[in-house]
Amino acid sequence: MDRYEFGNAHEDTLPYRGWLVGHFVDGSNFPIRHTNDVEIKWGVHPAGETREAWVRGEFRTCIVILVSGRFRIRFSERPEEQVVLERRGDYVMWGPGVDHRWTAEDDSVIIAVRWPSVEEQPTASAANANGADI
Repeated sequence: MDRYEFGNAHEDTLPYRGWLVGHFVDGSNFPIRHTNDVEIKWGVHPAGETREAWVRGEFRTCIVILVSGRFRIRFSERPEEQVVLERRGDYVMWGPGVDHRWTAEDDSVIIAVRWPSVEEQPTASAANANGADI
């Protein structure tokens, strides 16, 4: 059994759309990064990149922490239900059943953590499954 793994979050997440840890990581090559307990994303998003479709029916808990840039997360179309992460370390967290979408207003780097990490979501669309996006 491997005791530790190391690498570069940017390079190692390219095959997994930014996700570093989770059930979708190849366990034969990365046995420690492969887990059903949690998903961790190193997200690099250019200014203007937007998740247009709402993530609906999400059953996981999520936290997004801003490393750099400016990143907006919408929980509805109402302005009071939007959070702008603009200072290093700003974060937003939500629980199961909270619909959301996002926009990178500046070139942004985020860390997202979701739990649990499972192959299929019981109520969410397939587009949200398998580590598709935050």
